[in-house]
Amino acid sequence: MTGSPFDPINETSYRVWRERKLSQAPTRLDALIVEVGDPRRLSQAEHAAILERCRAANMAIYAGTTGENPDKSIPRELGTRFGLNRLDHNPGADEDAITSLTVQTDRRHRDFIPYSDQPISWHTDGYYNRPDRQIHGMLLHCVQPADAGGANALLDHEIAYMLLRDRDPEHVRALMHPETMAIPASHVDGKETRPDCSGPVFSVRADGRLHMRFTNRKRNIRWRNDPATGAAVAALREILEEESPWHFSARLESGWGLICNNVLHTRTGFSDGENRRLIYRARYYDRIEGC
Repeated sequence: MTGSPFDPINETSYRVWRERKLSQAPTRLDALIVEVGDPRRLSQAEHAAILERCRAANMAIYAGTTGENPDKSIPRELGTRFGLNRLDHNPGADEDAITSLTVQTDRRHRDFIPYSDQPISWHTDGYYNRPDRQIHGMLLHCVQPADAGGANALLDHEIAYMLLRDRDPEHVRALMHPETMAIPASHVDGKETRPDCSGPVFSVRADGRLHMRFTNRKRNIRWRNDPATGAAVAALREILEEESPWHFSARLESGWGLICNNVLHTRTGFSDGENRRLIYRARYYDRIEGC
């Protein structure tokens, strides 16, 4: 991490990075939205527009014209166009590793909030994955929105890092400790389905990019038991709940989607009408190519 702007002791590089980040970071939701035709066949201009937004904010929202078409090739081919190929086969996913996020009450899904109509607090996807299976890219594609609710709050994880470091560099130092956040092992019918997993909240990838794993859940999580970690987590939670020019709220409509480098996000509770809300979620071990 020597020379990285994300090294808490490297103030000079951080200030250069911070100035550049703020000069590019959008402060309006419409600055993230790109109108496209068929997401499976992006034009060069559409691809460039999405990539430009991802470079500035680690995310973009595409407004496509496929409507309620449930073809899973829509998110799959869009992801491939941006170098997202290595899908995470998480336990709740469909056989093709793309998850159908809709209300499901079967035994496999009923105990997990993403498959309910309940709200989900701030998190990055796959925070419980082991270190060699971290989620760096994520795509949501809306087939059918809820009758009411189901919006996502969004925050670039680099902005969250910046806001936290500006409060106190010791906060980011604490959250970079390799045992900062642990998710206890999961068991079903007495059998371990996921091992205990611990790691940092903030880390720096081999390519120098910042990575974040975080959940705001209060149960089934262990934080490192020291004052510095407690203060850092409290400060981060305050930042997430405060308003800022870089906090966004968006509701995906049919044919719309979010492509991102696993930014922080939430989901409000929702209610279904005649048609049930259906969002396809694809998680990747890859980061968006070119940003």
